[in-house]
Amino acid sequence: MSTAISPRRKATFVDARGLAEAIATLREHGPRVTILAGGTDLMVQYIRGDVQPEILLHVRRLEELKGIVCGSRTEIGAVTTHWQIASRAEIRTSNPALAEASALVGSRQTQNVGTLAGNVVNASPASDLLPVLLISDATVTLLSATTTRELPVGDFVVGRRATMRRPDELVTKLWLEPVGARTGETYLKIGRRGAMEVAIVGLAARLSFDEDGAVTRARIAVCSAASKVFRALDAEQRLLGSTLDEEAIREAGELVRRTANPITDARATADYRARLLAPLIRRAVYACREQSARQTVVGTA
Repeated sequence: MSTAISPRRKATFVDARGLAEAIATLREHGPRVTILAGGTDLMVQYIRGDVQPEILLHVRRLEELKGIVCGSRTEIGAVTTHWQIASRAEIRTSNPALAEASALVGSRQTQNVGTLAGNVVNASPASDLLPVLLISDATVTLLSATTTRELPVGDFVVGRRATMRRPDELVTKLWLEPVGARTGETYLKIGRRGAMEVAIVGLAARLSFDEDGAVTRARIAVCSAASKVFRALDAEQRLLGSTLDEEAIREAGELVRRTANPITDARATADYRARLLAPLIRRAVYACREQSARQTVVGTA
């Protein structure tokens, strides 16, 4: 079914009632199509004139793109909303940092409408979800009329509003690695008005520990501090093998600061963003250690 909508310019609106219709539209019109799910970012860009699609393909109704399944891997449908993720008890257990980040995406109204895949495909350097997806070894599943492929999120997002999605492809789901034994993770965000504000800086961390409290696995990712969300690989390496002593934490914070390349904008200066990173690292690694300790106590009770 097709009608015309015209906020400031005209585009054809295709309200897909099934996955086959959506894929057929992409196969036939690919480069002319912009995919619409929740629209919390896209419609603002559309009305501003930042994007000018000929065809808007609405996929929010598609049942094939909905749902959450928790197991050896966490599977989340593309149009699952932020609030559905944040409020799901299994996600708070299997991927707690994702639940934390989802609860910080805009207002409650935004969380009720905005979708997981929409946030990822928008590829904002300030995305709250992308740092968590990076530390979770998340992958994106893409479907076209002829192929299905899976890409790591770190490869899928290549820059600001730029991804590896082909014009004839639709993101159908994301897969995440759940937290394991003796593992803690968190997402921390600095913003002027908490969840209502785009992150000045955001940082996700996932740390695993051995029985003696030494770090056996470290993943740290940062948003709003470079042209794209990034993994802080040098800082991760510095924390490996440490027991989170003062020197290791201080040096890891400095390594994150060196890796970052923030900008100055209306929300904060580049210098201010850079100075926030070391305190965020400190808070994040302590939170991971505390969460891991609680998990261990519960597991042995």
